[in-house]
Amino acid sequence: MRTQFFPTRWAACCAAILVLGGTLVASAAPKKVLVVTVTKGFRHSSIPTAERVLAELGKSDGSYEVDYVRSDADMNAKMTPAALAGYDAVIFANTTGDLPIPDVAGFLKWVESGKGFLGMHSATDTFRGHKPLHPYTVMINGEFRTHKEQAAVEAFNGDPTFPGNQHLGASFKAFDEIYIFDGYQRKAVKALLDLDQHPNSKMPGHYPISWARFYGKGRVWYTSLGHREDIWDADPAMKGRKNEVSVSQAYQKHILGGIRWALGLETGDATPQDLTARVTEAEAKEGFRPLFNGQDLAGWKLRNSDGAATWSAQNGMLVNEIPEGKHGTDLVSEAKFGDFTVRYEYLVPKGANSGFYLRGRYEIQIYDDHGQAPANSGNGGLYSVKAPGQNASRPPGQWQEAEATIRGNRITVMLNGIKIHDSVEVTRGTGGQLDDNLEQPGPILLQGDHGAVAFRNIRIKAL
Repeated sequence: MRTQFFPTRWAACCAAILVLGGTLVASAAPKKVLVVTVTKGFRHSSIPTAERVLAELGKSDGSYEVDYVRSDADMNAKMTPAALAGYDAVIFANTTGDLPIPDVAGFLKWVESGKGFLGMHSATDTFRGHKPLHPYTVMINGEFRTHKEQAAVEAFNGDPTFPGNQHLGASFKAFDEIYIFDGYQRKAVKALLDLDQHPNSKMPGHYPISWARFYGKGRVWYTSLGHREDIWDADPAMKGRKNEVSVSQAYQKHILGGIRWALGLETGDATPQDLTARVTEAEAKEGFRPLFNGQDLAGWKLRNSDGAATWSAQNGMLVNEIPEGKHGTDLVSEAKFGDFTVRYEYLVPKGANSGFYLRGRYEIQIYDDHGQAPANSGNGGLYSVKAPGQNASRPPGQWQEAEATIRGNRITVMLNGIKIHDSVEVTRGTGGQLDDNLEQPGPILLQGDHGAVAFRNIRIKAL
């Protein structure tokens, strides 16, 4: 006899399954996270705040519980390979120096096997200074070199889809002690928070703040933020508070997302971003192609082969950094062009001076002159020939967008969406040119002997 299965019985069965499923999910044991705060060098006053915040985040989220390693004895008891088997992730919260981990190789194998590792702030000042780099440094992907005074920074969000980054928007502003690193390999990590200029001097360049990577089957997450108590938890009554409560709340969400990702509770692709420069589909149809590939100096050479090698490719930027007391060198494209349109973006610090040469002979001046009267020696000027029709400069530290078209000896320039030169006839080199063969094809020349500058998204179309 066939049993009749009525819809009401089916609904009840489904409901029971859902209840059972909900019970199973609700009763899932929280993950075990070991928070290490042992220091053998500088000890941050923010460590007690960090310990409390990490515990509170786990409790409120319900996803993990914390245990602590606060002493050498704790480390000997809880960080042996056998003891680590009872944990799902380890957090180094402002650790410093060479820690007495019982078996460092075993610890790294534990991470590599599929566990989570998270480092906060001075976790990169841990096992620092070894030559060659300590295996721990290779795992975390960098070591603290130096820092200057604490600073207000605006870090750019490298992946708004990554756990802990979704709420940050395009950028995250904070006041903290910002590290400069040695041993950092950009191609080894998914960049999460970055600066495109030095946190203090504002010289252009790549200065990473937070990143994630796979280490074998393990998940590694790091942020250099966390020196100050008020970035961990900005109590409105705290004396000397620089960060608003909203900043610490955003920071807590950032690290909680990192913890959940490292525990495997949230998905996020830690594959390093592809830095290869590409033009948009629309620009490709117009005939544009990249002139800088975003990854290295292929297709470019120093104007003087024995000049200082001050140019480098950094996180998709072509950067000229001139050490104090040194003299830079111009950079020249190997390809030559006759009539063309070129589009590019550039960033200069306060007081900077550079130039973008068409055919290596006609300089479009790059200069910090925001708010000043137009001049042929000012930003966007055809140097020594003609001032821009108006000052369209953005303040130093902001990216500026330019487009230049040259046909014969006539030049049109757009700066930040404003036409500042309209078919200006230029009958001589503007100074500093490669040669005086004015209408012959020539390269793009980037002036590098005057000051720091960064370029990106250089793309060109032959006419």
